[in-house]
Amino acid sequence: MFVPDRQPTILHADLDAFFASVEQRDDPRLRGRPVIVGMGVVLAASYEARAYGVQGAMGGARARRLCPEAVVVPPRWPAYVEASRAVFAVFERTTPLVEGLSIDEAFLDVRGMERIAGSPGRIADRLRREVREQVGLPITVGVARTKTLAKLASTFAKPDGLMVVPPDDELTFLHPLPVEFLWGVGPVTAARMHAHGIATVGQVARLGEEALVALFGRAAGRHLHAVAGNRDPRPVRRRRRRRTFGAQSALGRASRSPEALDTTLVSLVDRVTRRMRSSGSAGRTIMLRLRFGDFSRTTRSLTLPEATAATRTVLAAARGLLAAATPEVERRGITLLGVAVGNLADGGAVQLALPLEDPAGDALDAALDRIRDRFGPAAVTRASLAGRDPGLAAWLSPRPRGGPPGGAR
Repeated sequence: MFVPDRQPTILHADLDAFFASVEQRDDPRLRGRPVIVGMGVVLAASYEARAYGVQGAMGGARARRLCPEAVVVPPRWPAYVEASRAVFAVFERTTPLVEGLSIDEAFLDVRGMERIAGSPGRIADRLRREVREQVGLPITVGVARTKTLAKLASTFAKPDGLMVVPPDDELTFLHPLPVEFLWGVGPVTAARMHAHGIATVGQVARLGEEALVALFGRAAGRHLHAVAGNRDPRPVRRRRRRRTFGAQSALGRASRSPEALDTTLVSLVDRVTRRMRSSGSAGRTIMLRLRFGDFSRTTRSLTLPEATAATRTVLAAARGLLAAATPEVERRGITLLGVAVGNLADGGAVQLALPLEDPAGDALDAALDRIRDRFGPAAVTRASLAGRDPGLAAWLSPRPRGGPPGGAR
């Protein structure tokens, strides 16, 4: 079991307004000006634009009303891929223990490096300087004994800052924070806490595990009690590179209409591509996996000219593969449907739009990802899935104020 070091040796490195910072780096005319990346939906906003209230996943029209002076630019995925790779190269030169979280952030573990590289704070300061000098981008680093505190420290140090949480000051730093800052506390849980008069992390810690279990259930209660006391045993793990991203659904032996199969396919592709985007991956080969009524299996595949993680692109390819297999499905029946994306681009990649793709598809994916990250995977769904899944239908039904949001069509 991982035991946190007695010293703050975990770094959380997070690039500041990454997409917008790349645009400002590459175009000197944008430096110091409010910049919005994304035409229909805001994918990223510079800190100059954020000062006007512009946020990611916000509609473009509203963002322009809030900040009429903003310069709006379309996303340039290849530039972001190149910048991410350069930054992660700096991470890898800093320590061999790097756990990438997304295209623009990572945890680094620098334990045992003090004699050769200095204190964790000095290492973090040098990392920030090297990213600025070698890649030309601002980056914020939080340093602490645990992942939870390191990430919180980087949040408070933004933009372009550094914060080290000393071991003796951990709870002094953590306990006054609003409960919304706790890892795993979303809007619904926070609302329930406020309803019980719980507003700060310190109040959560003082409640005790039994009371939290009674209020939020065994798993959630134990988790909340642990993180409120800064007991976070998660180590920094160097992630192995994945070869594919996939998902599948067992269908049973009942016959399925083409419409029902398409609904399942949409759900699978949506799940797979979201996971790809969250890890900063893109792939060229789309695979459709089928298990027939006689338990035999087959796999159909299609390789695209460019790597992608765009839902619309992957779905179009998967639909084509399913259409080609329809005669066999109708003859033999189908009991399992799966989708996978392979032939992945190098680590740190994001989706690259095909030459004839409408970039709005990328903006929609980014907006959906941000909403689901904030409010949960069922907070928004595609219209083709609405009403066809009982669990999803329950989420989409009207709720009292304070409950999770309904699904946007």
